[in-house]
Amino acid sequence: MSAPESPTVQLSARHLTRHFVTRTPGKLRNDKRVVRAVDDVSLDLVKGHVTAVVGESGSGKSVLARMLARIVKPTSGELILEGTTIPSRAKRTLDYAAKVQLVLQDPYASTNPVHRVRHSLERPLAIHGAARGNIDALAKAALTRVSLEPPERFLDRYPHELSGGQLQRVSIARALCVQPNVLLADEPISMLDVSVRLGILNLLRGLCDDEHLAVLYITHDIASARYLADEIVVMYAGQIVERSHGTALVDEPTHPYTQLLIASVPDPSDPTSAATRGESPPIFEVAPVGCRFAPRCPHAMEICRTTDPPNFQVGDGHVSHCWLHADKPEAVVEVALPERRREGDTTKR
Repeated sequence: MSAPESPTVQLSARHLTRHFVTRTPGKLRNDKRVVRAVDDVSLDLVKGHVTAVVGESGSGKSVLARMLARIVKPTSGELILEGTTIPSRAKRTLDYAAKVQLVLQDPYASTNPVHRVRHSLERPLAIHGAARGNIDALAKAALTRVSLEPPERFLDRYPHELSGGQLQRVSIARALCVQPNVLLADEPISMLDVSVRLGILNLLRGLCDDEHLAVLYITHDIASARYLADEIVVMYAGQIVERSHGTALVDEPTHPYTQLLIASVPDPSDPTSAATRGESPPIFEVAPVGCRFAPRCPHAMEICRTTDPPNFQVGDGHVSHCWLHADKPEAVVEVALPERRREGDTTKR
């Protein structure tokens, strides 16, 4: 029996960091605050896998997605696309945009209300050099890929004539028009009715399984991440605090913040089940030293307030950024990227 093929990494981020400098209106010019939106984040987006990034609002998820799409330039760090390192300050090119596409949260805000669906699909095809005679067929094929059939029924409609779920499928079809290898989905279901969310999740899963796209799924809903993702990455205040295979992380969380997220998921059978402990601090108030979750953590120790914890390997492909695991110093790892499932592995998630 031949050895299984190694997973194909389509896009890698290495030590991505983005800091913003803000000033308080009406204050002196030297009244500056540094917003540490993303700090030292490394991850791999693998062909045929869904990677979910989970966290509260303000945790840096969307800034990370925009850096991966090269819409926001990183303060430091690098991107590696299909083995080629991209200079951090280089401009975004059409070739990069064709391979890495971003789907935004609000489909009504990301589509032009005065243009028909046809325009939204045909314009990127024209920009990326599709032959004029093929554009109509390619636009119809994109709608078919997202299960909007027959495509002729949707091409000449305006955005306001579609439901939220249908319009989000159009947004995904627009991203697929240029045949990307990486799809970045920034909270694609949060603006949709609950009744249609599952359809969008299944669509993303199908694109991953059938067309072998590498998918980044950003969400604040850890339950949907467990349903969809092969790997879950938990972010808090710009840092990755825990990562593991999808079901393992939700079933056996080891970081107090991940435990808080899971405890905050309402249980329909118990109206008092949702638990919270404090509120997420404004990102510019996060201390630059120590563990950023320490002010909210029920297990905080003195070292948590003074020294940033390393990454501890707490299980097979399971990494936690927490001093609670310091009794296993041999488990410290510098860049914790979990081992991926091999292509063709049919193990149930």
